[in-house]
Amino acid sequence: MRKLAVLVIVLALPVALVASADDYHNYYDFMIGERPVVEEHVEQVSQDDNFACVFDHGDLLFEARFNKLDGQGRPGSTGTGADRTPIPAVGLTGFARVSSPDSNACASCHLDPIDGGAGDFTTGVYVLAQREDPLVDLRPVINEEFGNFRNTTPMQGTGAIEMLAREMTVDLQDIRDAAAAAADSSGVSERRELVTKGVHFGYITVLPNGTVDPSEIEGVDWDLIIKPFHQKGAVVSLREFTNNAMNHHHGMQSIERFGADVDPDIDGMENELLDGDVTATTIYQAALETPTRVFPKDYARRFAAYYGRYYFKKIGCNDCHKTSLPLHDPYFVEPNPFNPPGNGGQDAEPYVFDMTKTGRGKRLRKSKSGIIHVRALTDLKRHNLCDETYNYFCNEQVPQGTLAGFETDPNAFTIDPAPARPTAEFLTPRLWHVGNTDPYGHRGDLTTMTEAIYYHGGEARPSRDAFFALSEKGQGSIIEYLKTFVIVPSEKLVGTPPCRDGKPGKKPGRGHGHGHD
Repeated sequence: MRKLAVLVIVLALPVALVASADDYHNYYDFMIGERPVVEEHVEQVSQDDNFACVFDHGDLLFEARFNKLDGQGRPGSTGTGADRTPIPAVGLTGFARVSSPDSNACASCHLDPIDGGAGDFTTGVYVLAQREDPLVDLRPVINEEFGNFRNTTPMQGTGAIEMLAREMTVDLQDIRDAAAAAADSSGVSERRELVTKGVHFGYITVLPNGTVDPSEIEGVDWDLIIKPFHQKGAVVSLREFTNNAMNHHHGMQSIERFGADVDPDIDGMENELLDGDVTATTIYQAALETPTRVFPKDYARRFAAYYGRYYFKKIGCNDCHKTSLPLHDPYFVEPNPFNPPGNGGQDAEPYVFDMTKTGRGKRLRKSKSGIIHVRALTDLKRHNLCDETYNYFCNEQVPQGTLAGFETDPNAFTIDPAPARPTAEFLTPRLWHVGNTDPYGHRGDLTTMTEAIYYHGGEARPSRDAFFALSEKGQGSIIEYLKTFVIVPSEKLVGTPPCRDGKPGKKPGRGHGHGHD
């Protein structure tokens, strides 16, 4: 990072003024030679902290190419955090491309068109292969028996997506709770439709004893918590995403997930990420650019893009890729109340910022009514896009969790145990950055939008067939419409004074990355 480079230069200037060797060593302390990339950690983030300082620290962690002195690598832990016995000559170098750790930095993969963005095919990840690490035989993975190859998706706009998911979760659980109250009062099972923000998630039936019959719930886990991250809709928050990814991809373990003053990954380092570090990284991602629309200068393409929206709706694409979803609250609030254990205490002081005013680059906009129309082109629901003819999206074999979601009570549902999340179902991808985040498809192996549309089977088959029934100009208009949805890179942080007083919160210094015997 630039700040570290400047620090080295500044510290190098007074060398001639040092009187003795002892003074020399006392002056520099541990600042020369090999050192961690992240030299200062943050214990806690407070609402009193300057937003720019929080954002900058999150930026540092997102772009840091972690090394051994940071705690990079996890010879004693799998990518899921389970204990394992280190195997000599396997994984001890800190990297394993398939089963991970597989990356130097978050920004090594999330880099297009700017840090935090998407990645091309080379940045793909073998999701769930990390359970098996160190994986010596790669053939089962290539044959998709142990891992699901996934493309890197952009983080821009994810603050709004997480808050949409929270509002939708509250709506769905309120419907469930009202049904439970009615069933308890009447002594008769109660069936209710699950609808939030115009998205239909099937029906729920609650028995008089409070047990839920989940057989008609569609496109969401039975706990009715919308999980808007990972392509299977398996992760509820940016904080959970961060904790998972830091361990999985880098071997950087947070104390909130793995405990303080311990070394579960047996890499010789404790306290690799503090609570404030995770909060700052979460806020950084939540405050990245809001995707927007940029129309082509060429008149014919611009004209086509305007008409493309009409065709997009006419053939039913917006049944799933909703033109917009209404967000009622402009504030991003960290932590998420629906986080599973190991992802930030719910009694922690919240950190809040207004997504319409503060962040990097383009911001969300309120309508005159105060509603924010999040034009992400998604419904945050899982769908099956496979049929007998088109099964591109049916290649995965390893389920990512179960339909019980975060619910652990075996008596919560009439069906026990809960089945795995269907491998053929995917969360409707957000398309509000599709214009400059190619390639496409869950594997990132489709180079054009038309290819991605071609493989839409199953629930999307009618729209897919309608697209190819259009004239060449009709199809081209839809593509031009979609190409207007882009991430506009920005280095400008708005709605906050610059960070002039260093990192947020308490700065314990290098002692919180110390090694041990």
